[in-house]
Amino acid sequence: MMRFILYSLLGFFLITALAAGGTWGWLQTTLPGVAETVEVPVLETPVDIQRNKDGIPNIFAKSANDAYFALGYVHAQDRFWQMEMMRRFGAGRLSEIFGDRALASDKWMRTLGLYRLAEKEVAQLPPATRQALVVYAAGVNARIKQSQSLPWGVPAPEFAFFRFKPEPWRPADSLVWGKIMASWLGLNWRDELLRARLARKLSPQQVGELWPIYPEDMPRTLEKVRQKTAALIGDMDLQKMTALAPWPSGMPRGASNAWVIANKHTLNRGAILANDPHLAFGAPILWYLARIEAPNLTVIGATVPGVPFTILGHNGTIAWGMTSTQSDQTDLFVEQLDETGKKYKTPDGWKDFVTRSETIAVKGGPAVHLNVRESQHGPIISDILDTAANSAGKGAVMALSATYLEPENLTADTFYQINRAKNWEQFVTALKGFQAPQSNFLFADTKGDIGFMAPGLVPIRKGGWGLVPSPGWDGETDWTGYVPFDELPRVLNPPSGRIVNSNNAITDKDYPYFLSFDWAPGYRARRILDLIDAKPQSVHATGKIQQDTVSEMAKQLLPLMRDIEPDNEFGRRALAILEKWNAQMSRQGPQALIFTAWLLELNRAVYADELGELFNDYLTLRPQFIVSVLTRHKGWCDNINTPEPEDCPDRIRFALKQALDTLTAKYGKDMALWNWGGVHMARFSHKVLSSVPLLNRIVDLEIPSDGGNYTIGRGAMHINNAQRPFENVHGAGFRAVYDLEDLRRSRFIIATGQSGNPYSSHYRDLMEDWRNGLYRRMGQTLAALKNSSESTLLLTPQPRVR
Repeated sequence: MMRFILYSLLGFFLITALAAGGTWGWLQTTLPGVAETVEVPVLETPVDIQRNKDGIPNIFAKSANDAYFALGYVHAQDRFWQMEMMRRFGAGRLSEIFGDRALASDKWMRTLGLYRLAEKEVAQLPPATRQALVVYAAGVNARIKQSQSLPWGVPAPEFAFFRFKPEPWRPADSLVWGKIMASWLGLNWRDELLRARLARKLSPQQVGELWPIYPEDMPRTLEKVRQKTAALIGDMDLQKMTALAPWPSGMPRGASNAWVIANKHTLNRGAILANDPHLAFGAPILWYLARIEAPNLTVIGATVPGVPFTILGHNGTIAWGMTSTQSDQTDLFVEQLDETGKKYKTPDGWKDFVTRSETIAVKGGPAVHLNVRESQHGPIISDILDTAANSAGKGAVMALSATYLEPENLTADTFYQINRAKNWEQFVTALKGFQAPQSNFLFADTKGDIGFMAPGLVPIRKGGWGLVPSPGWDGETDWTGYVPFDELPRVLNPPSGRIVNSNNAITDKDYPYFLSFDWAPGYRARRILDLIDAKPQSVHATGKIQQDTVSEMAKQLLPLMRDIEPDNEFGRRALAILEKWNAQMSRQGPQALIFTAWLLELNRAVYADELGELFNDYLTLRPQFIVSVLTRHKGWCDNINTPEPEDCPDRIRFALKQALDTLTAKYGKDMALWNWGGVHMARFSHKVLSSVPLLNRIVDLEIPSDGGNYTIGRGAMHINNAQRPFENVHGAGFRAVYDLEDLRRSRFIIATGQSGNPYSSHYRDLMEDWRNGLYRRMGQTLAALKNSSESTLLLTPQPRVR
């Protein structure tokens, strides 16, 4: 009997070991090999690809088209699941894989029609740019085919988990990424909805005070529009409409830092350009480092898997970086319906909607049919809502106008041309095709020129600023065109010798066109200017600035918040800690945690009573509004739900006690044991498998981090997430510092790793260095790389059959 049990146990462990070994062996087939030679179609001449110890590919090709092919191949090797999710999201086809839980996202994307626009754009592009997309797609498809040539072969493990095979890659799949990014960075229409909802509850004056940087006559404008549209949109569920776009309220939007310093302010003989774009974190991170060396194409920097062009980087002669302009590039229009609901009113009479039918395949269920209507202003987004009242209101629907929905678009050609530009004039010429979202481009070249330009479509409105949904039937706020390219903000070689942008205002009051009121507060830009003006800069010192975590916001607010007498000794201890604090949002120590929790509770104490159920939709840290309350609009400090009046010191004192009580309940009574990094974890979630128990422990990444919403080294939070308000979910997934004296000394880092395969050693290997402010250089010679590369891939042309 004992022998039977023993043999049974041995058999079980053997089978388990074999299964595990088989699984491990299968997983290895989804990773790049150490030394591979692969015959592929389309390629003209062999391409040598050397991956360094960090998995960064160095592509050496004899033509630009072969280089694009090779980039498509390595993108697909390392990040094809990310690419698949991107194209399916943009095309509104996630439900085919994930069932009805993805239906809301698919309905939204089908209504916008981004993929239809991407398909049309392919034909609009110049032949050379279109050819780059075609050969890149061929490279992706060669990798897909190669991966499927093996038993149970898939290009990424997730395909086996969800049991489907990828379709061939197409040029439109690459183009839809830019439209997705534009839609993510063009969500100011949700603030329009929020203001419309707030106008139902608050006075126009109160709504205006909630946005203190807006014009003084904003309340009058709001009231004028509200009176025109209130009867028609009274029954629309604007809260549900806000939730249509797959982007949670309170989530930080695109932000970035970029600055360029002329050589007269540097320690070397060249300019220095720094850039760190801030976007939502994910595993893997959006960016992928790559280097291409080919005749007439030398580029090093950040690519996006699925796209053949280098988005941020240098080409051996110029370097460039980007930030989001945060201009107002979307508007909502209330369209009045006739009695049949089939026509809408315009200044020229009643018009028929342009309609199209979309069929969404749903895994495990019947297909969903979606009728999409468009007015002259854009797609009718209220039609997505299920209830009849929301779909029609009192004889009205809601249309979205957005610059990224314009049918003619040469943005892809902009990056094709930038990758080859050799001077400022060629750089500016390349920017003429850039459509959306309007972005700030910073420039430097090896000759010593530095510059800035903000290309992209910016609407010119007949009237108003597009702050709330406007009547579509009277034409008073219609777009009449776009700001001419030659009149967009730009500067070349300013006398100051430096250009800085951290999403702050790029125009003064004399600029003749309206761009935005939604500029980021100037805290980050001010801190950068202070640091670069303090002393001549080196590449190393510039990298340290990218990591700086001193909060100018905290410096402004703390003096206004500290002037109270706390309720108890615990509160006095907390104030004593903050009294000595230098406003550095360090992951060590309790200071940043106490301050941020206090500011969160102060926001709650100031306006939760007035906003009621809308509080969470408006809630972020709102420093500019809090400053205005504590210095000018002190009436907000009175709690309207209590009979006795309160003043601002009462609310500040109450907020401090609430914050400390919450922190004590979570982390204990010993403040010395509290630390910012423990709650401010930089979290990188897998876009799909994060919701799968056990697997999420493998695919999700996190690390204690520094920073806050308003520091240069930014660690932004979804502060109205009740479960994890302080989690770092948005920041610099890519950092670069370019040395224009010798671009080989330029430095780069991304947040997670080069691979999107959770079983790769390069899935997470850069995360700690990214957090600690370390960088990589990418300028080694081919000979040096061959002596130190981790892997070699040789792509050779397939023999041609005659």
